[in-house]
Amino acid sequence: MIVDERMIAYIHSLDRDETGDIHRIELEARADNIPIIRSETKSLLKVLLKMAKPKRVLEIGTAVGFSSVFMSEHIGKKSTITTIEKCPERIAKARDNFKALKKENQITLLEGDALKILKGLSPEYDFIFMDAAKAQYLCLLPEVLRLLALGGTIVSDNVLQDGDILESRFAITRRNRTIHSRMREYLWQIKHLETLETVILPVGDGVAVSTSILE
Repeated sequence: MIVDERMIAYIHSLDRDETGDIHRIELEARADNIPIIRSETKSLLKVLLKMAKPKRVLEIGTAVGFSSVFMSEHIGKKSTITTIEKCPERIAKARDNFKALKKENQITLLEGDALKILKGLSPEYDFIFMDAAKAQYLCLLPEVLRLLALGGTIVSDNVLQDGDILESRFAITRRNRTIHSRMREYLWQIKHLETLETVILPVGDGVAVSTSILE
């Protein structure tokens, strides 16, 4: 736990709950242990989207589509979301959810490997939400930067790994060491790139918010 549990419980007590089909999708995903954005991350995303007013949103990591439909509720009706997922079971569920909420005209789901798909996309996206496999963030970064509009925003989720990011590589279980080292390198990169300004927040499982510096 990155932040004191009592503090998190208090913050959650202030939230306005989602309703209708969006709430149903969230409950189903949590019951099925599908990784979706945490409550604190939802609140942060909502504020960032309201501030940025993006026209083109790119999401890397659809899962069952919860974050896509959540974001679609907080952008303009003419704004669009492109989201990428490679797991066939999750793709099928996401499409069902988009259809149930009548979001098919606003949300485009691209199926397959994220890196290959990113290479085929054209700039510019003014809001990019990174929620894919954490070990892939580093290799996805060059394409994400290519696709990002000047003044655009990148939100990278789950970057603090429940606090494990602080630990020595040798204190991490062997199967998680690659993810640990790559995430550390990713965070170093986005904090030191001259084209980005980044803040890392202990929100949810850690969120990095980066903005492309205007020339």
